[in-house]
Amino acid sequence: MKNSVRGWLLSGALPASASLSALVLATTLVLGSPATAQEAAPAAPAAGATAPAPAKEKDDLGKYTTEDGTPTYNIQPDGTMDWYTYSGYRRYHAECHVCHGPDGMGSSYAPALANSLKTMTYEQFMEIVVNGKQNVGVGTADQVMPAFGENKNVMCYLDDLYVYLKARADGALGRERPSKREDKAKAYTANENQCFGRPG
Repeated sequence: MKNSVRGWLLSGALPASASLSALVLATTLVLGSPATAQEAAPAAPAAGATAPAPAKEKDDLGKYTTEDGTPTYNIQPDGTMDWYTYSGYRRYHAECHVCHGPDGMGSSYAPALANSLKTMTYEQFMEIVVNGKQNVGVGTADQVMPAFGENKNVMCYLDDLYVYLKARADGALGRERPSKREDKAKAYTANENQCFGRPG
């Protein structure tokens, strides 16, 4: 059985994280955002104060999430990062950097995602990656982001890409190649194999 979420065909082949992403995307598209931007905006911290870090939980796939279930990075003080951030770095440079520039820094025809994810939500990120986006008449050329909803090399790593770019946007990760990482969880490998339809 296949369900279409705005052009993203879902079958049993996508990993649990991508299926959950599709469910969140579909809910957001049908019901709308649960709060307006004004309602959702936290109070500004006092001068000199730093915002508290969001709580992180790690699931059996090795993915860290915030309290609301949004995927997030986990980078230790010694530079050791979670598998998703490391994988996102690799996937970004395999699929995205040709247009969006190395390390999410942008190019003459695609925006700097290291800046875009400072304000873009997880759901907005999914919507754009899955269905594409067009900005006609921007700068000297039209900007067209193709839809990647049927590209398994992107969709099987959607959370990885988001987590890596969010770490870049938050300044938690520099432009250097990651050198220390957590091991890949066995469940992550099984999920990856399922997404690509490979034998487990």
